[in-house]
Amino acid sequence: MNTKINKILKKKNKSKILCLTAYSKNFAEEIDKYVDITLVGDSLGSVLYNYKSTKKVTLTNIIDHSKSVRLGVKKSLMVVDMPYNTYNSNKTALKNAKKIIKETKCDAVKLEGGKKIISQIRYLIKNKILVMGHLGLLPQTAKGKFKSKGRSDKEKKQLISDALLLQNNGVFAIVIECVRTSTAKEITHSLKIPTIGIGSSVFCDGQVLVTDDLLGLNNSNIRFVKRFINIKKYIKLGLRKFMSEVKLKKYPSKKYSY
Repeated sequence: MNTKINKILKKKNKSKILCLTAYSKNFAEEIDKYVDITLVGDSLGSVLYNYKSTKKVTLTNIIDHSKSVRLGVKKSLMVVDMPYNTYNSNKTALKNAKKIIKETKCDAVKLEGGKKIISQIRYLIKNKILVMGHLGLLPQTAKGKFKSKGRSDKEKKQLISDALLLQNNGVFAIVIECVRTSTAKEITHSLKIPTIGIGSSVFCDGQVLVTDDLLGLNNSNIRFVKRFINIKKYIKLGLRKFMSEVKLKKYPSKKYSY
């Protein structure tokens, strides 16, 4: 077992696991100092390319960005999302997972779903691929307006069943997205492996957010997104200073010239 994963597993019920997204070396370098897991999420589709759905994110997209992120990750566990339609069958899943790992040198991959894709997950793990699960709201297959999960007894039972199924087949952690608080709490208490929440309450073993959202780079109105700082304000200050100094012929001074 990967030593970084062992450290994460030991945090279950002891200390919170931190996970953030990165799509480039510059962000990854900073994020890596603070988190346990750096995730190259297919959320890059909406964040960077303005796609309305993560379904448009390709294997090439995710690999190219992951190569950049790898240059900035030294300490944390690097996990890469497998894009939509890249794990439809056992053989396809293994071929694409191997390609991602070989080209990006990431530690693990993440797949969305439970019982429907358990064959692929089992096959990947059998072939020594480290897998992170993802339950609740599944952006790759969600239709219409995003809604929270685990509200009805039927949904709750299915989510708990899927979580146990993933655990029993070898995933090392599960992202739980937009799951009702009471359900997320029960799932977390039912598992020996960590849960990483996003919009699923404080009762999860860890939390993940899109970095651009928490920094205020996106104008997101999603309920679970908290802007911890408005970085746009500082970007504007820098740009205005640049513009002013160029116009006033203060930049470049002798110090910044050859």
